[in-house]
Amino acid sequence: MANRSLAWVLLCLYGATGMTALAYEVLWTRMLSLMFGVSIFGVVFTVAAFMAGLGAGSFLATTRGMQYSPARSWRMVAWLEAGIAAYALALPVCMPWLDGGLVSLGTGLSLPAWQGLQGGAVLLLLFPPALAMGMAFPLALRAATGARLTLASMYGVNALGGAIGAVLPLLLLPLFGWRSSLWVVAGFGMLLAVCALYVARHLPGLSADSDKGKHHAGAQRPPWADLLAYAGIGAAALMLEVLWTREYGMLLLRTEYILAVLLLVYLAGIGLGSLLAARMRAAVWLNLLPVLAALAAVAGQYALSSISQWAGSSEFSSLLTAMLEQGGMVALCTLPVTLLLGAWLPLLARHFHQQQSEAGGWWYGANSIGAAAGALLAGFIMLPLLGTALSLLLAATILLLCGMRWVRDRRLWLSLPLLLVIAWPVHSLPPVSRLLPALPASTDLSVYEDAVSLTHVVEQGNGQRVLLSDLQRMDASTDPTAVTVQKNQARLPLLLHPTPRTVLFLGLGTGITASGSLPFTDLERTAVELSQGAINAAGSWFAPVNGDINGQVHIIHDDARRFLRTDDHHYDVIVGDLFHPDMVGRANLLSLQQFQRAKERLNDGGIFVQWLALNQFDVASIKVVMHTFASVFKHASLFVDGYRIALVGHKGDPAHVHALLHRYGQMSDTAKVQTTGGEGIWTWLGRYWGEIPDFSTPLQDEWAPVIEYSLPKVRFGDGVDMESMWRWLLSWRSRDDIAAQSLGVAASDMQTFRRARVATALNVRLWQAELDGDERRVVEMARLAYRANPKDRWPAFALADRMYDSLAHLPAGGLSRREALMRILTLRPDHEFALRAMMQLEQQQGHVAAAALWQQRLHTLSPLAKNIRER
Repeated sequence: MANRSLAWVLLCLYGATGMTALAYEVLWTRMLSLMFGVSIFGVVFTVAAFMAGLGAGSFLATTRGMQYSPARSWRMVAWLEAGIAAYALALPVCMPWLDGGLVSLGTGLSLPAWQGLQGGAVLLLLFPPALAMGMAFPLALRAATGARLTLASMYGVNALGGAIGAVLPLLLLPLFGWRSSLWVVAGFGMLLAVCALYVARHLPGLSADSDKGKHHAGAQRPPWADLLAYAGIGAAALMLEVLWTREYGMLLLRTEYILAVLLLVYLAGIGLGSLLAARMRAAVWLNLLPVLAALAAVAGQYALSSISQWAGSSEFSSLLTAMLEQGGMVALCTLPVTLLLGAWLPLLARHFHQQQSEAGGWWYGANSIGAAAGALLAGFIMLPLLGTALSLLLAATILLLCGMRWVRDRRLWLSLPLLLVIAWPVHSLPPVSRLLPALPASTDLSVYEDAVSLTHVVEQGNGQRVLLSDLQRMDASTDPTAVTVQKNQARLPLLLHPTPRTVLFLGLGTGITASGSLPFTDLERTAVELSQGAINAAGSWFAPVNGDINGQVHIIHDDARRFLRTDDHHYDVIVGDLFHPDMVGRANLLSLQQFQRAKERLNDGGIFVQWLALNQFDVASIKVVMHTFASVFKHASLFVDGYRIALVGHKGDPAHVHALLHRYGQMSDTAKVQTTGGEGIWTWLGRYWGEIPDFSTPLQDEWAPVIEYSLPKVRFGDGVDMESMWRWLLSWRSRDDIAAQSLGVAASDMQTFRRARVATALNVRLWQAELDGDERRVVEMARLAYRANPKDRWPAFALADRMYDSLAHLPAGGLSRREALMRILTLRPDHEFALRAMMQLEQQQGHVAAAALWQQRLHTLSPLAKNIRER
């Protein structure tokens, strides 16, 4: 094989090993997200284990590898690649055993202790293959001498291969699932090993003795001070990667795709920077690298508001378009830094006049071990203590200080005060009003950040508050309609159980959903919440609208998945409340395994209700979730409340309606109003849609994900077609007689039940008409639905809203404004705008006492409304 052809083959093979290495890393990160839940922990521990293994392996093989010929070194690379592939193939077999063992050991541990246990297990689990990958680097450099390849080209091509490997799982996971995707990558790794063994036959087979004198002078280790400085650069580089993952993960794609896009951009920059280093003068650029890299890292922070506003207001024709455009935006902000980081290694080797095979291993090993420390430091110390923005500026400062080790022009130390001056204006993240186009007039009331999430409490212009997790709504706002809808998520399951004594909420959020359980007496409440920021917010900023729920519920700071696996308590009712299922890791809460865990924690006769927001799914995805739910719960059924639906599963047979009515009949009139939201129990029973049919779709499995890879395509494509969603739901809604039989409705109650169900169906027709913009039909459907069931809030509010909108056009000689407002309030006494208008009318007419009464009613309904609180 000619030298030129041999060089190209060697480069391609080594680039391909970089691709498999990063594909393994992304797939293993996915695996670990099942252990760590929705947080950055899995990413940090995976990166730390990888980088520590790479560093240790590089150190280990550098001294020994110099004694081998290029052919023998490349054969060892081939065997290492085969060993990594074999390890990857064995990992799915070991994971259930390891996972079960960790759960047993972790029972009773606090969340931090549990995460520490998992972190230790991850380091032990991933360190061996990473060690092998690290050993391959100096051995590959030694083999490269036989093909006259440089360190810069080998390092650069390997990093570019890694960039491709970062996005490869995005193609494999939706098609094959986690296990099969890992087998595909491992199979490709085995193929690479075979090819590498063949290529090794064409490399020089020099003996160690004949080559010894040639390399002895260059085999010395670089000074420890220089290695330590380059380790610091590695630490700063991984700090930046972790922090960029948090930052751009909030601002841009916010899905399973963001980590892969960031890795793609990061590694592409490293690879290109290494290749460009061949044309850079070491004496010049080692002076400039730390200054330029640190300033570029800080400069990117100035673009955050513009990037977020652009991403939030732009419309993308497809997921691919979104990935390309948003990935390009990430590259614009981070590529200048990563290009410089990639050039550092070959420039240092050249600066110290070392042979590439000796230099690369020492420098690469030091940088990798520093990177492992930097990942842990950023994830577990800097983020909780300093926050994302300040941590990123600290990483840039470390990068500058460590890089100054090789700066000879002392004037460049003036860049340090310059960096601090430039960094100060962006030492904290911009307020939400500058980041989210949807909240332009908002004020940040509270910001809490830890390794799990960044939590904001935001006050809107009208005084209502919103809880944001990583700049995404965790719950609806505190306006009266949203509060009612959230409370309904507790009302329905508690009304469907004849004697609820214990209830578990999987997620606390604002606490408003849990507060819907307060009217139910003799109830023991438990809520599990991963975000400490949400727990704090529920206890303070949302207390006026959640009935000070934190003092009336046992709150457990934990991941819902881990809690269900380790908790030994059982509950009568479990409520799951999930929004933004396309965000990283959240679809695991809609998996087969999660539904099974919930069922195992139910008492006999218990109920599990999983709420979903219809406007965050397409028909295909909602079918997958429903089919998965129905595969776990016998007689799984669906209830509809506005644009939210409840999947209802029973452990055992569903309770007979007679038992539910008996308990309801024993309540006081006040309790009946409070427990049903004033709508009566028949309204809730009338929202029964029917048993979930067999849709024969794939199951949403933790190890074979479906919806987290399909939903982003919907979100960045044509969006959710709610008209099609309603049409599909209506197509399989059960007949009244079948619904009555399923619930056990007596013949004497059939007319009441049928009227309530008619109102529910007409509500859907009403919403379809709203989507079509057909106001005449909206009013027609609302009137019919109201006539069928006056207690149903949806048609009553639809009519009240339109009556209120018509106030400006009252005909002369007709109803007075006061009379029109009273008609609206007769229809819906809790209509916020009508109450406000009555208060203002009394104030204008000088009726102080009457205005105060209306103000009190309005304050009771909406305690956070700004124009009420300020009076």
